[in-house]
Amino acid sequence: MISDILVLLRNTVNEHLTANSGWRGPVPDQGPVVFLDSEKVDSLELKLGAVTLLLVNLEEDHTLRPADPFRLTLPDGTTQRVQPAIQMNAYVVFAARFKEYEQGLRCISLILQFFQGRRVLDHENTPALSDRIEKLTMELLTPPLSELNQLWGMLRSAYQPSLLYKVRMAVFQDENGLGAPQISDPVLRIHQ
Repeated sequence: MISDILVLLRNTVNEHLTANSGWRGPVPDQGPVVFLDSEKVDSLELKLGAVTLLLVNLEEDHTLRPADPFRLTLPDGTTQRVQPAIQMNAYVVFAARFKEYEQGLRCISLILQFFQGRRVLDHENTPALSDRIEKLTMELLTPPLSELNQLWGMLRSAYQPSLLYKVRMAVFQDENGLGAPQISDPVLRIHQ
């Protein structure tokens, strides 16, 4: 599901960039927003002439998750104890690397404009959204310079014009998994 979300973001932003700027990416039929394509393991190499989409962190959102298993009524009328779904937030970076600095800033501005107008991606405004995902909410993050420095240091790359977004509410629920174990009454046993 994580890859589905990133591919959706890449494709949706690519459609917006090509429609509003007429600009194509460095590779034909790929679009201006690309994923990492590097053989180097120790440092990050952003593609020149493109905007690279990176997943930099995943976190579980504990605020809306019930702690205990609950009963779910199945379509056949039976009930099953299940573990609550995991609600994830993904932190993604759109980083622009161009020979002409101004072109990178233009792309970043168009991405910012796109998510300002479409902060929530749902089935109505984004038909390509997977049926397993109800909606995605894009939240622009503006960390202090010290945290940006840590982020780019972690990526082992020089700073590039970029945007950091928190993608809220990717819900993970194992529909084929086992239900939660039954809790039985405790039995007191005395060993002599």
